[in-house]
Amino acid sequence: MIYITGDTHGEFSRFTTSNFPEQKSMTKNDFVIVCGDFGGVWDNSPEEKHWLDWLNCKPFTTLFVDGNHENFDLLGAMPEAEWNGGKVHFVRDSVIHLMRAQIFILDNKTFFTMGGASSHDISAGILELSDPDFKRKRKQLDKQHAMYRINHVSWWQEEMPSVDEYEAALDKLDAVDGEVDYILSHCGPSRIVDIIGQGLYQHDELTEFFDKLTEWVDFNHWFFGHYHDNRTILQKYTLLYEQIIKL
Repeated sequence: MIYITGDTHGEFSRFTTSNFPEQKSMTKNDFVIVCGDFGGVWDNSPEEKHWLDWLNCKPFTTLFVDGNHENFDLLGAMPEAEWNGGKVHFVRDSVIHLMRAQIFILDNKTFFTMGGASSHDISAGILELSDPDFKRKRKQLDKQHAMYRINHVSWWQEEMPSVDEYEAALDKLDAVDGEVDYILSHCGPSRIVDIIGQGLYQHDELTEFFDKLTEWVDFNHWFFGHYHDNRTILQKYTLLYEQIIKL
């Protein structure tokens, strides 16, 4: 069995047995996939470690693509491993990060993964800890209730894919003649984002890249998160937030 859900942001109560009773019949060979902003790899705090251990003890295996709200310093420091056809980071034995530009085989189905997204909550900019004026700027922004982030504390440049990751994605898809069963990402293609946001969300390099994939990749369904809603668009694209759906 495979279930898919949206952003968790380090809050995993949706996976309690009372909220997700389907797990009673699941095993470690069954999967729950989080479509980015997993948030369980953030600060290495005791609380975070507790919840990762809690997830690891669940009867199912938790998989996630990265979003924009992840600690990419911590993720990048983890050793890479090969698993079910693609590259992963084992956060725990059964809590697994599905890396970008990979194709995985789960239950005899192929899943192309491409995490990442541009943050929407940085209209006031990115602060640098090394800035001599950091404390004053942060205090001022806090008074204004401004939306800002701090580099390598709450924001990472790696939230968006690198040139190498885009090229690797195209190579992977070319190798399978542009055919996969499912696509898993955090943000969506530009044309789908326009339908969701009605002009609220701007296009960026990644949404435009995904737009091109919609034109030549043959896929059955595309699942993504990021926009904090639960809806299906044009039959083939499903945006997920709190909802957990069975594949």
